[in-house]
Amino acid sequence: METTLQSSPIVCRHAANTAGRDFVVGDLHGCVDALRYLLREIEFDGTRDRLFSVGDLIDRGSQSEEALTLLDKPWFYAVLGNHEEALCLVAEGSMRRSWWYGIGGEWAEGLPNETLQRYAQRLRTLPLVRVVGTGLRRFNIVHAEFFGSDTELDAGVFTERVRQQMLWGRELALGNGDPARQAGLSLTYCGHTPMREMGRIGSQLFIDTGAFAVTGKLTITEALTLNAWAVSIETAMAEGAAQMALP
Repeated sequence: METTLQSSPIVCRHAANTAGRDFVVGDLHGCVDALRYLLREIEFDGTRDRLFSVGDLIDRGSQSEEALTLLDKPWFYAVLGNHEEALCLVAEGSMRRSWWYGIGGEWAEGLPNETLQRYAQRLRTLPLVRVVGTGLRRFNIVHAEFFGSDTELDAGVFTERVRQQMLWGRELALGNGDPARQAGLSLTYCGHTPMREMGRIGSQLFIDTGAFAVTGKLTITEALTLNAWAVSIETAMAEGAAQMALP
């Protein structure tokens, strides 16, 4: 099932899914077993359904390398997260490994530079934005936050400050950003800032519920609906998620 209309390193557009369902998953952070469990719970069909990711596939959890293999699944579509950005910067020599390890990248301590560079080459193909559908059935996906309209998002012309905000920003989540600055922005799924429960602020729906944390969980929501599922990594493991196959 190929439904991408056009692609660029910044904005990638997808036609509406008329064959199946679309889901969006919060920050994985190496918690692939929790994802296995949730995909079984929602009866995900990899031949018809699509799973969009708000980024941060890696770091903190124990399955970062396995999370990166999701990028090769035909049903999986991610945007770049700040943790993927950090890996790329380390591989490109622009960030010290020690700084990355401090935010969860220590899983890569034993990996040679060549391996990191290979991962970075793949991650640099991920867009900052995914736009799905049109009109009233449209939704957007970014990692952290965006202030502006659909028109500005579609243009894909972002200053470095805006790009950094899309990867690292927390103004809206922390109550320091004015939702009125999102006039004309369709429902936009994002992660980056862990929330106790999935919730909407302005045009953005925050779906990172801290999968890697002891008290956290991974959340999946069906796009443009109120349907949502969540599980802790502890519960997923207790239910035998490690033996569950991915589509």
